[in-house]
Amino acid sequence: MFSGGTALAAGAAALSLALTPAVPAQAPASGVAEIALSVPTNDGLTLAATLHVPEQAAPGRPGMVLVHGAGPGKRDKYREEAVVFARAGVATLTYDKRTAGYSLTQRSYSQLADDAAAAAAVLRRRPEVAPSVVGIWGFSEGGWVAPLAASRAAETAFVVVVGANGVAPLRQQTWADAAKMHHAGVEGSLVDASTRTFYRMISGLGMFPEPYYDPAPPVRALTVPVLGIWGAKDRLTPPVESVDAFQVALEAGGNRHYTLRTFADAEHSVRTTTTGFDKGAEFAPGYVDLVTAWIAAVAKGAAPPMSVAGTGDQPRPTTEVPPLAWHESVWVQMGVLVVMLAGFGGFWLVMGWRAVCRRGSATPRSARLLSGAGLVAMLGGLSYLGFVQATRGRTFDPGPMLAGRPILWLALQAVAVVAVAAAVALGVHQWRARRDVLLLLPLTAGVVFVPWAAYWGLLLP
Repeated sequence: MFSGGTALAAGAAALSLALTPAVPAQAPASGVAEIALSVPTNDGLTLAATLHVPEQAAPGRPGMVLVHGAGPGKRDKYREEAVVFARAGVATLTYDKRTAGYSLTQRSYSQLADDAAAAAAVLRRRPEVAPSVVGIWGFSEGGWVAPLAASRAAETAFVVVVGANGVAPLRQQTWADAAKMHHAGVEGSLVDASTRTFYRMISGLGMFPEPYYDPAPPVRALTVPVLGIWGAKDRLTPPVESVDAFQVALEAGGNRHYTLRTFADAEHSVRTTTTGFDKGAEFAPGYVDLVTAWIAAVAKGAAPPMSVAGTGDQPRPTTEVPPLAWHESVWVQMGVLVVMLAGFGGFWLVMGWRAVCRRGSATPRSARLLSGAGLVAMLGGLSYLGFVQATRGRTFDPGPMLAGRPILWLALQAVAVVAVAAAVALGVHQWRARRDVLLLLPLTAGVVFVPWAAYWGLLLP
């Protein structure tokens, strides 16, 4: 997944699902009362929270805790959802996501689930809410957290997940980033190198939190009614596979009270969309009505019957992302980089020293070509992969392309091919002459460059 230096830092900085900044404070919503609360966590934190209820509402309403998606965020991040659900009669609690123990490279879904359960406990104690009808709603990353929290808390009345993943985080992330690349028209080795290979390296460094978290066991453990909602054009969560995974897990656990819906022309957060990469201001028609009507049925004791409806638009399947083997481990990768830097760079240093001292015989052109092209391909390839990671937001602009390949990537691939050809020529020269020990520097670096460049896609179509 990575490499070293700048590319590694850039890749780590771009990791994970898109981080949404906190929404600034807004005017009170019409028809909804907002009550400031706090949620004490089991590790001593206090998370600020807001309860949204209909104005002049009678007590004993259904209640629902809203669990964040990926990234840091204040409770106002989900204010729009909280307000529309409250207007429809469901008391909602939003809370600030923890910052202690949660970052780009560190998080625990178990800890986040404990926070959600603590928030639900606060909501159940409110007079506006019927304590027996309090559920947990989880969006995106919250789709991993909400089932885990509900599986641990017997008091949970129902679970709603939106844009939830049925696959492991590392598998989901590589699929989502590859989808951005394909949407931009990029094909070939750059897609795999900048997603699957790059993220495996990040995971190998311990910088991808919860990479192989299995969402199935908590879902299998759910005995309460479950409502799962996906946008058909979700490009962050694989919609077809996730629906299938949830259905299989619920069936395996014997749960027959689930409703799984996929909304056409909706993106990850169930807003309207045309491509899945753009996001409209409105929720998909029917989304809010489905959630509130479904909760109302649960509150009346009429658990909705099992049903699955809608079809997702998932052009490509996800693929398994195995841990690094020993020969591609971080330490091996770092060792290869050291050998190449020492070999290619050391050759030029010795050549410079010889020039100053006016010593040494003429070196073959293949040695100079290999050392120059090898350095350019190595440093340029890593820098370009880092650039891709750092600039790949909701969409990706690859710049000028030829045959689905960015021009700059093609140029780096051409340089890598030149380096390989020069390594072969130098090897032949050294086998025949065996005179200059200096040539062993670029030749050794060239030998390890070939598999390294192939691994990172520089020698693949």
